[in-house]
Amino acid sequence: MAREKKPVHKVQMTEGKRNIIHQLLEEYHIQTAQDIQDALKDLLGGTIKEMMEAELDDHLGYAKSERSDNENYRNGYKPKQVNSSYGSMQIPVPQDRKSTFEPQVVKKRQKDISDIDQKIISMYAKGMTTRQISETMEEIYGFETSEGFISDVTDKILPQIEDWQNRPLDEVYPILYIDAIHYSVRDNGMIRKLAAYVILGINAEGKKEVLTIHVGENESSKYWLSVLNELKNRGVKDILIICADGLTGIKEAIAAAFPKTEYQRCIVHQVRNTLKYVPDKDRKAFAADLKTIYQASDEKKALAALERVTEKWTPKYPNSMKRWKDNWDAVSPIFKFSATVRKVIYTT
Repeated sequence: MAREKKPVHKVQMTEGKRNIIHQLLEEYHIQTAQDIQDALKDLLGGTIKEMMEAELDDHLGYAKSERSDNENYRNGYKPKQVNSSYGSMQIPVPQDRKSTFEPQVVKKRQKDISDIDQKIISMYAKGMTTRQISETMEEIYGFETSEGFISDVTDKILPQIEDWQNRPLDEVYPILYIDAIHYSVRDNGMIRKLAAYVILGINAEGKKEVLTIHVGENESSKYWLSVLNELKNRGVKDILIICADGLTGIKEAIAAAFPKTEYQRCIVHQVRNTLKYVPDKDRKAFAADLKTIYQASDEKKALAALERVTEKWTPKYPNSMKRWKDNWDAVSPIFKFSATVRKVIYTT
């Protein structure tokens, strides 16, 4: 009987994965495959430790930093050797004075955790809700966990998030990109849309750096001014170019916070917003004509191309080219730069 072949895992690289890998390389100075194994063991061990800390908080009825009249209290740690998919490792298991604490994430006599470590890591990657994590915990460990308990576990990383959000920034960023990820959330039984605005900078060394992430519902010049002023308060003194879509109020906010900064509208968004007025039958020809505008060698030739395209297509699609003329002051800065720089700033 032929042996059944196991499906081959295909690696799909995303920007999020690239950022995680970059952070791992910097944090652990990874140079070999063994270094990768050691890094993953360290991350897994730290995750399990934090989960057991939260379990002990729940068992005692108070957090580590709180005072309590409970006669039982924390009593240090006991090392435990376990086996995982990444090899053997030692984890510190928190203890209580009365020895009544029995951790569930790694039980007292459990020596092999290779069946759960991948699922723990996947919960990080999937950005699960507390309910989803609670259901997964029950599936893995065979015991129920409340959403409150899961919140206690995830709250352990909030101080690290706040430290990241408030960390000092460089004084100068040649280029800043602002783009949004839109997603649905449930709020009081209602589903509504929110946007997470990612502000990504290119630093003086040419490396990408996520400066901050803001979750917002309404765009306005006041909102964007507060976002840019936060960057100033964290040490940013100058930005050469900010590349963004036509966010409401962003142009006015940039003029107020960084008056010498060039605001470059994302050309890709500009093209998409134009072609949405055009049916499929003409979209390819229309897109080719738009290229003659934003790929022109200088602004004078770009304006001439803009007139030609407008005259050609406006009779058929009256609203299609209106945004190009209205937003030309934010589209045209790209013509001040070389072809190499244009490739960097033409889209978010």
